[in-house]
Amino acid sequence: MSEQVDLTTIPISPEGGNTNGDAAAAKDDKTVTVFHDKEHFNVKHPLSNRWTLWFTKPSSGKGDNWNDLLKEVITFETVEEFWGVYNNIAPVSELALKSDYHLFKEGVRPEWEDPQNKHGGKWSYQFKEKRNVNIDEIWLHTMLAAIGETLEDEEDGEVMGVVVNVRKAFFRVGVWTRTIGKHIPGRGDGDISGGKGRSPEKGKEILMAIGRRFKEVLQLPPNEALEFSGHTESAHSGSSRARAKMTV
Repeated sequence: MSEQVDLTTIPISPEGGNTNGDAAAAKDDKTVTVFHDKEHFNVKHPLSNRWTLWFTKPSSGKGDNWNDLLKEVITFETVEEFWGVYNNIAPVSELALKSDYHLFKEGVRPEWEDPQNKHGGKWSYQFKEKRNVNIDEIWLHTMLAAIGETLEDEEDGEVMGVVVNVRKAFFRVGVWTRTIGKHIPGRGDGDISGGKGRSPEKGKEILMAIGRRFKEVLQLPPNEALEFSGHTESAHSGSSRARAKMTV
C-alpha cells in the first residue's frame, strides 16, 4: 500500500486559481474553468451544500476511543475543490481493513448520536465479491451523487451523507438519511427537512425513491436487494446492520 498523502496539506485551490472568480475573470477578461484548464482556472462551480470528508482509521485493538479513530479531513464547497481533495487521498481500494470514508454535509458528524442523525437511518449494500468489485468507481459515483444532489429532490432534505466501509469480507456503501420516513415529534417548526407535515406514507415514498436512485448509482441488478435500517435499531443491536425496515 502506498503512503497516504497528508490530508491536511491538500491544495483545494490549484496554483494559478482564484477563489474570487468574478475578480479574476474581470482582470483577465477571460473566463477559464476547470474544463478548459484543470490547473490554471479562475472560476469555480459552487455546490448546493458544503461537505466535509471524514476518515476512520483502523483500531489498534487496544481499546481505542471512537473519537480518536474518527478524523475530520477537510470541508469543501465547489466542484473544483472536490476534485482537489479526491485526487490527493488514498483510493478506497488501498485503505487498510476497518477503515472508512464518510462524506457528510458540513455540521453533521458521521455518528448515530449526532442530533441530525439520531432519528434517521441508512440505505446500504455489501459487496462481498471484493475482487470483482471496482470499489473506487462505485465510491466516486456515490460521492458525486451526494454532492450533486441527485439522490433526492430538492425539497426532501433527507440525505445527510454517504459512507464506505472496508472490511475483510466485504465493502459496504451507504447513504444516511435524516429520518426513517416520518416526522419526529419535538423538532422545531423551522426544521422543514425533518419530515414535518409529511404523512408516514409520503415519508416512506421519499425514502424509497432515494433507495431506488442509490441502487442505480451502485449499478445493482434488480434481483439484488438494497436494505434500509434505522440507526436506533442498529445501536440497540450493537451492529451497523440491523434488521432491514425496507428493501428496494
